[in-house]
Amino acid sequence: MRQLILYTGNHCSLCDQAKMLIYPLLTEYGWTLEEINIANNAALKNKYGSRIPVVVTPGGEEKDWPFTSGQIKRVLKADNL
Repeated sequence: MRQLILYTGNHCSLCDQAKMLIYPLLTEYGWTLEEINIANNAALKNKYGSRIPVVVTPGGEEKDWPFTSGQIKRVLKADNL
């Protein structure tokens, strides 16, 4: 099963919005999501702190918020071929 990574943070309402957008698509395309909270990791905080939520594809492509369901669908479809 393919997996996306979602970098999140504590008390992040944008992260909650991103999850609400992503989770229905994961089921539709047979993917899973690994949520990584950057709060306790200095390196991740430096890299993603002002950008979360950020989705990372298996190929390493990063999509910063705001992203659309159409953008996520394209990623899920392309990697399912």
